[in-house]
Amino acid sequence: MNLEEKAIERLKEASKMSVDMYGKPLMITYSGGKDSDVLLLLADRSGIPYEVIHSHTTADAPQTVYHVREKFKYLEAKGIKCTVDYPYYKGKRTSMWGLIVQKKFPPTMIVRYCCEVLKEHSGDGRFIVTGVRWAESRRRKNTRGIYEGSHNDRDKRIILTNDNDDKRRLTESCFKRKKMICNPIIDWETSDVYDYLEESRIKLNPLYCMGFDRVGCVGCPMAGKRIFRDFAMFPKYRNLYVKTFDRMLIVRREAGLTENKLSVPWENGEDVFRWWVGLDHAQLSFEDIEKLADQKEE
Repeated sequence: MNLEEKAIERLKEASKMSVDMYGKPLMITYSGGKDSDVLLLLADRSGIPYEVIHSHTTADAPQTVYHVREKFKYLEAKGIKCTVDYPYYKGKRTSMWGLIVQKKFPPTMIVRYCCEVLKEHSGDGRFIVTGVRWAESRRRKNTRGIYEGSHNDRDKRIILTNDNDDKRRLTESCFKRKKMICNPIIDWETSDVYDYLEESRIKLNPLYCMGFDRVGCVGCPMAGKRIFRDFAMFPKYRNLYVKTFDRMLIVRREAGLTENKLSVPWENGEDVFRWWVGLDHAQLSFEDIEKLADQKEE
């Protein structure tokens, strides 16, 4: 059985479980990236009923936003239900820019609250499909499976990686879960993804033709040195982060959170930005900053 056939079998099994356990079709998560495009192609070829959801992070590159719109227009013309999931925090609509001010601290590699709020709640209460692949990182190889049962307690989450018995165990163990997950292309290499899309003549997000190998938020703290490329290509986002950090500092000072104990004092949003991208000083851990600035999470 080749990669496509295995992925389609996984989708068909997940589709059956979704209808049996949730009374609703599978929900394909669509980021606008290459892996998401593979998912849509596989779902279409599998013949299963499905819906599509996109998490609007508010910090995606314009090319991604337009690509998602174009894809959703195409899918809706085919009768596929498409939903844009807008982020909420403490019961109210938010954005990357509002969230930073509310949290009173920039998202970092240590504390990625942005992902938790802007992306990870998408599809709650449903059986969803993601484009997670082991080849993307060693951590995913150790923590992600073909089928997953989500749970608020991480120790109680079910991660199944063997096709032979995953289906039976998942059905028996993951009842009444908030969210269940199928990762049908988890064992695909990046070359498999590109080959599959090229053979199928699927139009990719323009960012891939601009040198990007992954699609995500502009200014993602996990981007490493690529963050400088992001801001060189999208200077308006750099300015937006600086203005947001200015607003954040006002809120911090109103809350009595001073910056003069930091190794790199924050006088304005530009200072925060330079610290954030590592120009003035390597980012300290969130825990260290809490100790230095007596930060209290809202």
